[in-house]
Amino acid sequence: MEDHEDDLQKALRMSMQQHESPEPKRSKAIGVDESPDARNRRVQRELMAAAAEKRMMTSSSSLSSSSAAAAGAVPVPVVVAETNAVVAEKGEKCEEMVVEEEEEEKGWGEEMAVEEANALFSMVFGSDVSRGILAQWCNQGIRFSPDEETSMGLVQHEGGPCGVLAAIQAFVLKYLLFFPQESVKVAPNTPMKSVSRSLQETSDSVSNIFGSLTEETKSRALVRSMGEILFLCGNNNSATIASLRILNHEIEGKDESSKDEIVARSLDGLSIESGSDLQKVLTVGTFASRASAMQRLEEMIPIFRSRMGALLFLLSALLSRGLETVQADRDDPSQPLVTAPFGHASQEIVNLLLSGMAVANVFDGKMDLGGGMFVRGILTTVEVGFLTLLESLNFCKVGQSLKCPKWPIWVVGSESHYTVLFALDPHVQDENEFEGRETTIRRAFDAQDQSGGGGFISVEGFHQVLKDAKVNLPAEKVDHLCGSGFIVWSEFWQVLLDLDKSLGGLKDSTGLMGKKVFDLYHFNGIAKSVLGGSGSETPVQRPRLTKLRVSVPPRWTPEEFMANVSLPGSSSGGGDSKEVVEVSKPERTQHAPLVDCIRTRWARAVCNWEGDPPSIV
Repeated sequence: MEDHEDDLQKALRMSMQQHESPEPKRSKAIGVDESPDARNRRVQRELMAAAAEKRMMTSSSSLSSSSAAAAGAVPVPVVVAETNAVVAEKGEKCEEMVVEEEEEEKGWGEEMAVEEANALFSMVFGSDVSRGILAQWCNQGIRFSPDEETSMGLVQHEGGPCGVLAAIQAFVLKYLLFFPQESVKVAPNTPMKSVSRSLQETSDSVSNIFGSLTEETKSRALVRSMGEILFLCGNNNSATIASLRILNHEIEGKDESSKDEIVARSLDGLSIESGSDLQKVLTVGTFASRASAMQRLEEMIPIFRSRMGALLFLLSALLSRGLETVQADRDDPSQPLVTAPFGHASQEIVNLLLSGMAVANVFDGKMDLGGGMFVRGILTTVEVGFLTLLESLNFCKVGQSLKCPKWPIWVVGSESHYTVLFALDPHVQDENEFEGRETTIRRAFDAQDQSGGGGFISVEGFHQVLKDAKVNLPAEKVDHLCGSGFIVWSEFWQVLLDLDKSLGGLKDSTGLMGKKVFDLYHFNGIAKSVLGGSGSETPVQRPRLTKLRVSVPPRWTPEEFMANVSLPGSSSGGGDSKEVVEVSKPERTQHAPLVDCIRTRWARAVCNWEGDPPSIV
């Protein structure tokens, strides 16, 4: 029996040695896919070891009992007791090892090599960035507005990082509006609930929608948004999270305000003016596990709220994509991503956060420049989209991927600022018959447009459009459009408006096309002076949220709509002529640059609002 006990103890010691966890490997190259994080591997190994030891305990107990029974003696419990002690000791050791690794990971990852830090700094800011621009990007946290009406919004104080904040804001709204959860605690792998009721039921009161949001709910939405963006940048394989080495870790168990104070003290006097400065303070960790990445982001919320938050998130997105891959995405990798002279986020930054690729263009697909050279636009569908004032000024053409995202949320770009436009009703993008036909023809046209959204195609391409879109255009119309050697969209569009529906055009003599009416909300996160509530004349600094009533006319030409002309047969189909006239009555129209952006998505839309006009600057 003693020999058997000795053999069992040796087996246990061998098991402990065999399953001793090796030193966890660390990522040495940024942007390269890595194995799951060390903690998950260690815990898995220890669980396997514990299971093996449990089986050995059961086996030893059975052997001891059978041996004792065979000898007619009382079973000896000493072996089991000693085995339990060994297992308990090993369990404590495993727990200590996990704690040690957790403490090691709380250092927020590995430091960067000097070359990588220099390349990262140069990519973002260039070689001759001003201190003013650096100050803008080093003094912008990711914080929710304390104002009740705009409590769902991220507040912007500095002019440069608005592109980063607006992109995060768009994803935060996605989770707050369309994926509500009952649980307050962040559970990274918990399936999101679908919308169970129409959010439009509360659209008459902004405070009812956003005023009741808890800090946990907003924090959860922020964590999930940042995690989704980073994994999007990492091709859904991994996410890299950047933090600061100088931070101490005495924030656990503290309330949120205390955490903020501790982080702020740690950042006191910190300035980043070069790649070497970045290398001294930056640490990075790469995660293949979404659960681990979400946990790290949750732990780092006080750091992202700090004045370095926006910059750290941008660096995290770039590192998740990989520095070499980011440069390969761009049309001109020699230019910094933060544009001079005002330090705004470039379109490449916004596209990276929305689509996962740092391309400079907003059109769909690729454009052939000839000679085997291509420039890339948006290659995939996106969750949240993008609209820009520059399209209304004919400086660019936003493709359908960004214009018609999965959820009715758009980052809105102007010449100098990024804001967010969104709807509470996910069906505002549903197309009626007219819009569906327009989309089909437009996509066929854009597929032949080699001008990068310039709005014209070749004669050969035009014949392909007619075939793909099933448009039976009379020969004289074809000859007229092809007379100049190329076909312009605006001229083709006018012909389609006058071409009967039966021939593949857009003219419907029944007049049954109904007007679309819906609400949009515009959020500008930059803190501006507005009059206080309850009749107060004292201005306060806060973001702005504006509700817009949007009406899209049913007529297929703006002239017919504005003239309020009833078309022949408008009362057919069971409709009353008086009702048709009432439906098509023009709305009182208000104008602001935001309306021009909205019209790039819904042509000829009429917008109305109360109070000051919405601002996109």
